[in-house]
This record gives sequence, structure tokens and C-alpha cells, in this order.
Amino acid sequence: MSLPPLRIGQYEIQYPIIQGGMGVGISWENLAGTVSKYGGLGVVSSVGTGYRHPNYIKLKDGRPIGSKYIHNREALQRIIRDAKEIAGGEKAVIGVNILYAITDYGRVVRDSIEAGANIIITGAGLPLRLPEYAPEPHVALVPIVSSARALRVICKHWKKKYNRLPDAVVVEGPKSGGHQGIPYEDCFKPEFQLENIVPEVIKERDKWGDFPVIAAGGIWDKNDIEFYLSLGAAGVQMGTRFVGTFECDAAPEFKRVIIESKKEDIKLIKSPVGYPARGIITQLIKDIERGTAPEVKCTSNCVVPCNHGEEAKKVGFCIADRLGDAYLGRVQTGLFFSGSNGYRIKRLVSVKDLMRELVEGIPSGQEIPEGEPVESGKQL
Repeated sequence: MSLPPLRIGQYEIQYPIIQGGMGVGISWENLAGTVSKYGGLGVVSSVGTGYRHPNYIKLKDGRPIGSKYIHNREALQRIIRDAKEIAGGEKAVIGVNILYAITDYGRVVRDSIEAGANIIITGAGLPLRLPEYAPEPHVALVPIVSSARALRVICKHWKKKYNRLPDAVVVEGPKSGGHQGIPYEDCFKPEFQLENIVPEVIKERDKWGDFPVIAAGGIWDKNDIEFYLSLGAAGVQMGTRFVGTFECDAAPEFKRVIIESKKEDIKLIKSPVGYPARGIITQLIKDIERGTAPEVKCTSNCVVPCNHGEEAKKVGFCIADRLGDAYLGRVQTGLFFSGSNGYRIKRLVSVKDLMRELVEGIPSGQEIPEGEPVESGKQL
């Protein structure tokens, strides 16, 4: 089966593959730009961009101070422009993933659009005001949902208040990396698994229009892509699989943690945002359980639900600091998010070869022997 193109708003993506936005620092200019260059939709993560270009920001104890600097305008705009340059220039199509829960959400949406973002993808809450921040018709708006009900609420509100509907919708199941959109217990129930919620979301979509439904969470290879296309999805979003590429912006230490992980190492953990998150059990998780993790200081004020660090203190860690440490390659104190299939990454490949594998079903790449260095796309 040859994979069809994916149309989102006025943009046609050569292959129906969206690279999931992963932060802090997993999908910035190198990964996003290269994915778009080779036929997918590359997506820049907008969170924690101050870590990418610290010369633009103010730091305290090595941490960006406040939302102005953790989700920094100048750094994000440079990342987006650099991603477009890698992808082929100003006309290249680049998406930006913006968590609805971040502090200064509306400002970050505007920052992204002004830098040339073509598609805004947003989850971590119902983005009811997104069309208000992004009224330009040429900017495609793509919410992420975990249920048909969530899509219904968004469509009803957007249609009534803004006379607009999504240009596409990503439906994410509970095998994805990072934060989930449902409570811990529901992540294991059959009715909440991706293969069961995709048809429900498609049915709800049909009541509003014909915009594409994109499946996400636990998708690994061409067989998975073809399965979700057979259910009626127009494409897929894949995050963790792209961590296993040379161009991924993650630190070499991050890639090593993924490569050395086992299936049983990838678990759901508590998070300051109020919903569970899937990551790799490392020394940090053990220290959190023992109450010996680094002190919560809330220097960055990264997400609204954390309430200036109050929720972080309850679960025992600051998510901005710990994800920042993972980006900086600090294995002992870093938080390493991964989808449920992360343990299957045992080699690094180029984005070009991975896209070929996903499109043609031809495996490629070379296993990284134990102890060998792992390359990073991060430009220091």
C-alpha cells in the first residue's frame, strides 16, 4: 500500500506522517526541519525554548526566570526560522506544538505565527480560545483530543464564537509519551485505547465537516500506519520513534537512556499538571519516591495547572527543571519522557532513512554498540 498525502488546511504534506512535538528540546530546528525536508510534517516544540538559546534570556541558578524566558519569544522564533531553512526555505511547511496549559499560551501562539509557523498543533487542555489568538486563515489550527466528546466541545465552541472549525484533529491514545489526556486508571481500559477512540472521533468529525483525523500514540511502523488509515484516519502522528534519529535535538545522553531502556522501564508517573505522564524509570523517579529529588523552586513558572510550584511540591519534582536537565544531558536528575514503544529503539537512523522505512516498510539503520557515543542533532 502506497501512503497518500495529507492535507491540512491549505497545506499538502507529501506523506501522512506528522512528527510529534516533543519538549523540552527533543524536537526543535534540526528534527522538525529535517522531517519536513523529507516529506513529513516537522513540528517544533514551543516549550522551554530558553534552554536552546540562553543568550536571549535571564537565568537564575541556570534556569530561565519566569514564563517570558522559559517559553522565550526570540529563541522560539529563531528555532522556527532555522527549521524552515533546513526544510527548504521560507515556503517550507513547519508546525508548532503549543501546550494549552503553558503560561503565556496566547503570546506563544502569536510568537509562532509571526515567525512563520504554518500549522499550530495544541493539546494539554481544550484550546477553546485558539482561533482568537490565531485568526489568520492561512494558519491551520489542529487541536489534540483524547475523546469524541472533547472534539465536540471544541467544534461547538469554535463554530459558535469564531465561525471556524479545526483544519485537522489529532486523536491521541494512552500509549503516547509525556502527558496523557485521561486519568491514570482509564489509560488501561479497552474503551480508551487508540484503536477504539479513533472511530468514535471520526464519527463525531463527520457531524461537523470532513477535516482529517490523525491518529497518535504508540504508532511504530508502516503496518501501524496502514492499520489506522484503514480505520478512516487520514494520517498519523509519531513522536518517540523520531527520538531514535541522528537529527533529533535531544542530548546524546537522552538517546542513550532510550536505547538502553527495557519495556518494563517505561511507566506512567504522576505529574504537576494533574494528569499522568509516561516516561522512563531512572534515578530521578527513584529519588522522587524516596523524597530525595532536587528541591522544587519554581524558577520558571512554566505551566498554569502547577500553580507556581504548589502541585510540583505535591508530586515531588519541578517538571520544567527536570525536563531541562534531560535536555542538558543530566541523567541523574533529568526526566525522560517516552512512548510505550520507546524500548524498541535500539539503533539510531537518519530521518531520511526512517521516513523511507515508514513509507516503504524497509528497515534501515545500524545498532549502536553498548558504550559507543550517541550523536545528537543539538547545535551548541
